[in-house]
Amino acid sequence: MSDSAARDRDVAETESALAHPVVAPDRTAAYGDHPDQIIDFYAPRDGRTAAPLVVLLHGGAWRAPYDRAHLSPLADFLARRGFAVASVEYRRGDGTDQVREPGADPVAGRWPETFDDVAAALDAVPALAAREVPGADVRRIVVAGHSAGGHLALWAAARHVLPESSPWRLPAPPPLRGVVALAPIADFTTAVELGVCGGAVSQLLGGEEGLADRMAQADPGALLPTGIATAIVHGEEDIVVPLAVSEAYVEAAAKSGEMVGLTLLGDVGHFPLIDPAAGACAIVAEEITQLAW
Repeated sequence: MSDSAARDRDVAETESALAHPVVAPDRTAAYGDHPDQIIDFYAPRDGRTAAPLVVLLHGGAWRAPYDRAHLSPLADFLARRGFAVASVEYRRGDGTDQVREPGADPVAGRWPETFDDVAAALDAVPALAAREVPGADVRRIVVAGHSAGGHLALWAAARHVLPESSPWRLPAPPPLRGVVALAPIADFTTAVELGVCGGAVSQLLGGEEGLADRMAQADPGALLPTGIATAIVHGEEDIVVPLAVSEAYVEAAAKSGEMVGLTLLGDVGHFPLIDPAAGACAIVAEEITQLAW
């Protein structure tokens, strides 16, 4: 496929995924005092009890203009398939006041706040879900995320293998059934080499000072093995987060003695994975089902 055709595909896929109306949650709860420290809850639409809980982490290159609203159609899609869903908001870059020059993208992420929030949200989810969605079975939790949210999902499942000095380290593996990462920014070394999302990884980590230490705490590719069932879904035509990023993570996992499932979707780019109108979204739901049940 030519570069122009790939760009045209990406534009069309993006427009389709973002064209769905925002779906309001059934309940919203705070896990902290900051306005971004909130979680939207969606109850299973069939009214079932003991429904597996899917924790969703949205993408958007960890940048402030992109919030959980664009993932709400996926949350509803999963709720209609019998899941309880917790869609997490977290602090991203500060927004337009951080733009470095006219026309540049907002700065990606905040160190350490982005990681503070994801850790706090995952720790709070079981109690909040039990209160807000009585039909949720908090003993069966799958974490799923798209793009930058895929990175955060993999990271959240690896907190027990963080360096001992890390404030986010857990003493034992988190109680998860598994992780489903959708076109994740899964391996930071590869992502930086490829310039993924306009240098978003370097911005997330706060610049060059102390970079090695921050990489050791933030890069899923360096936090292996986790011992937690992990599946990655990636479109072969993705030009936003190229397939090579996921392949590097899967290779690193294999070298650590861990097998990570990699489902490749032909003729699919970045956004169909979260687009309820796309067939790829049904495959994502099936991957979650395989781990949740």
